Amino acid sequence: MPFGNLFRRTWSSTDRLDGKTVLITGANTGIGKETALDLAKRGARIIMACRDMEKAEGALKEVVEGSGSQNVVIKKLDLSDTKSIREFAETINKEETKLNILINNAGVMVCPYGKTADGFEMQIGVNHMGHFLLTHLLVDLIKKSTPARIINVSSTAHSWGIINLDDINSEKGYDKKKAYSQSKLANILFTRSLAKKLQGTGVTAYSLHPGVVQTDLWRHLSAPQAAIMKMISPFTKTSVQGAQTTIYCAVAPELETESGEYYSDCAPANCSSSASDDDTAQKLWELSCRMLSLSWD
Repeated sequence: MPFGNLFRRTWSSTDRLDGKTVLITGANTGIGKETALDLAKRGARIIMACRDMEKAEGALKEVVEGSGSQNVVIKKLDLSDTKSIREFAETINKEETKLNILINNAGVMVCPYGKTADGFEMQIGVNHMGHFLLTHLLVDLIKKSTPARIINVSSTAHSWGIINLDDINSEKGYDKKKAYSQSKLANILFTRSLAKKLQGTGVTAYSLHPGVVQTDLWRHLSAPQAAIMKMISPFTKTSVQGAQTTIYCAVAPELETESGEYYSDCAPANCSSSASDDDTAQKLWELSCRMLSLSWD
């Protein structure tokens, strides 16, 4: 857990991404913004997909100034609305000639019960369903851009999660921590299934735990939870540190032959037994397709 971060070697690399196009969801804040900044410095074209365009403007300015690259754009994407996701994907497919790296980074965490525009519980809806649909709509462009990578930002919280296939939207009872853990477990199971389906295409998939990171995702914590986080904050990561495993999965040349694995602290990590269950992964895939009314074999 966080204490291990003090002793893990730091990872650094001078690998370039010149000529590559990278799309990052939730790139206007936290680890998404730091990932955008780092990959822009490596010469990649960066598409920052953001829900809040006002915040996105500020983040764009920071990334352009911090990286010295003008090849950075912002685009509106609301992962809680499939209409927005479809419009966004249509624009990307029309305007971009390639997409080498897709980083599904955006997320909501332990929020009060709410539903997306399509009636999904907010955490499973944004963290899993939104990214599932987005990846589906962009996968042909990604396949044309090989070697290419798809990176799903999960969390160690997945290990407390179970996939409730009979009540994925937590309608029979809502526990915000359980719903969050379920959505993060879904990220890893999606990555496993995706890696299998993309075998032999030149597209690889990775999931990761960024670490316990000081970000505004904490805003929904209760007062006692916030007090605990304050106590352990010396052992947590900054957004820059939290972005490192995402950057590692996007950049590290040695990962080109790996796919479907889970990473933490810029190294392979063990996920829970539930996260290695290919039967549940397949059932979740089928359920996601049904709920999103799409066919993805």
